[in-house]
Amino acid sequence: MTRVVAAIVLSAVWAAHPLAQRSPRTALLERAAWEALNAGRTTAAAAAFDEALKDDPLNPGLHLGAGIAAYLERRDVFARDELTRALELDDSLVDARKALAQIAYRSGDVLRAVRELKAAVAADPGDQDARAALERWESEADLNAALEVTGDPRFTVSFEGTTQADLARAVLVALDRAYWRVGSELGIHPTRPVPVVLYTSRQFSEITRSPDWAAAAYDGIIRVPASGALDQLAELERVVTHEFTHAVIRDVAPRGVPAWLNEGLASVLEVEGTDWAARVRQLGATASVTDLPASFQQLSDDQARRAYAVSALATTRLLELAGGTGVVNLLRDLGAGVEFLPAFQRRIYMSFPDFLDSLGR
Repeated sequence: MTRVVAAIVLSAVWAAHPLAQRSPRTALLERAAWEALNAGRTTAAAAAFDEALKDDPLNPGLHLGAGIAAYLERRDVFARDELTRALELDDSLVDARKALAQIAYRSGDVLRAVRELKAAVAADPGDQDARAALERWESEADLNAALEVTGDPRFTVSFEGTTQADLARAVLVALDRAYWRVGSELGIHPTRPVPVVLYTSRQFSEITRSPDWAAAAYDGIIRVPASGALDQLAELERVVTHEFTHAVIRDVAPRGVPAWLNEGLASVLEVEGTDWAARVRQLGATASVTDLPASFQQLSDDQARRAYAVSALATTRLLELAGGTGVVNLLRDLGAGVEFLPAFQRRIYMSFPDFLDSLGR
């Protein structure tokens, strides 16, 4: 399953940034950009901030907005540059530090995330969400410092000493199989090493804040609870393959992928021979992915089972129609910012409504 990183409220997104004296055109562009960001139209917001910056390149609020828009679209390199520039122009912009902390955390740099968030909390001590996240991240940083690391050029596995050494080796074997299995199905492999961390059940719960039904998590790092895993090697391989598929998807498309497609693809590739149509019938689930939420995190156990089954059924059909190459091309379009409906039509050679009708049949 994918995981939502602990939310830190970016107040600048939700309230229009104060407008300094400038040209009417720039002021209108900035207002439109913040309004688009508030409405969740990040692509339009990014374009408006970019246009406004051409007229007013020394405006820290515009760099802040451009950075947050890019952060929300997972264009992290650009976002980091814009947020850093905003702070160079106005070091009081605490929201820039919060966003930089989030970017560092989801890239796996927990120590940098802690530094940025600690500075933000010092400037805004009343932000309880940020203070809670800082406490969790500091605990994670302390844990990471005590872990041993093994791996190869494709994976790094962090684990606690001799008690988890055998499990770390078993995870590497499962990752190797997943690497070739998923790669052969989709025709792609990750372009950078995939980090994996093994936890006790308590550590996993405290760090990921995942629902009880979650067998593992992925947020840029594959996070696996280790308790009892060596006694269930088939289940370990299933879980590792599922989360590795998320890593492959993120590598191709860091943004824009619907939850049903992300989780469906990971589910379909984790186990061979699963009859997802029978699973949907067994669970009494609706076959419409349009009924599923944007994230599965808040679902109950039963709701999650249905959501994963429906997603897998739809993705199985998608692979039948377009093959791994077609689905990967769809992911690439989504990652490049192409809207879902035209991207689907272009890569699957049918409209999304017609695709949904075909599932019903």
